[in-house]
Amino acid sequence: MEKGIVIKSTGSRYRVLYGENKVIDSYIKGKLRMKELRTTNPVAVGDNVLIEIDRKTGSGIITEVLDRRNYILRKSSNLSRHSQIIAANVDQAFLMVTIILPETPIEFIDRFLIAAEAYRIPAIILINKTDLYGKEELEKMDSLETMYRKIGYKTLSLSLKSSNDLEPLKLLIKDQVSLISGYSGVGKTSLLNILNPSLNLKTEEISDYHKQGKHITTFPEMHKMPFGGYVIDTPGIRGFGVVDMDRSEIYHFFREIFKISKDCRFHNCLHLDEPDCAVRKSVEAGDIDFLRYKSYLNIMETDDRKYR
Repeated sequence: MEKGIVIKSTGSRYRVLYGENKVIDSYIKGKLRMKELRTTNPVAVGDNVLIEIDRKTGSGIITEVLDRRNYILRKSSNLSRHSQIIAANVDQAFLMVTIILPETPIEFIDRFLIAAEAYRIPAIILINKTDLYGKEELEKMDSLETMYRKIGYKTLSLSLKSSNDLEPLKLLIKDQVSLISGYSGVGKTSLLNILNPSLNLKTEEISDYHKQGKHITTFPEMHKMPFGGYVIDTPGIRGFGVVDMDRSEIYHFFREIFKISKDCRFHNCLHLDEPDCAVRKSVEAGDIDFLRYKSYLNIMETDDRKYR
């Protein structure tokens, strides 16, 4: 029996790193029972597992998934009650966003942040493609950074054309297991190719206008960085559904809303239309950013069917 870590998942087959940098293609024999999680994937990238080696085929057989320190989920689809584990046992999560080409909506950012918050994973926002921004885009970027820094999130702005921009990011990644996520086309794979040129990951050119390769990752994969640490690359995703939490708890994962909620008249206030709601008063006063509150309202509305 060997202990290893899953570095790639394709849904039915897995690559497991074990021993002295040995990698083995592995599969699940029978069904692994996972505690109280209705997920489409019983094993995820980042999982610590026990494997048996089939001496005849040279393949690994995953016999057990060890306890997870944490994980991050997203809905499998809008109509599904099941969820997908994007990664497990991560130290931090980076969300790469862009102001244009493509534009990353605020609500997408907030859905990612509350998912990370719910599973106690520190989240950092990376704003890419700054070399393409004019005055209007730079103002939007400054506004975005100010909003999230105000509530305690770290943000980094960068251009993949500037090596100096990447040094602070390398320091954050060093000796950590990091997840990187975001829309297709924001530059995740191009970033990984720069951080570790030996990866030579494929990108698909969108056009000269976009100035950035569109990443074509189809399955999550963990990559070792030459300066220390691992980065888990994820497929480009379009949305995060709120999973594994009660509707009445969603505001707990909006830091500034949760902080003010203790001053509401009712302890079970949902900050929608209840009387004497301290949260809505703070929004009106400008103490809570309206865009964040709008994300909260949209999440409460669009994910409401989950609780019916």
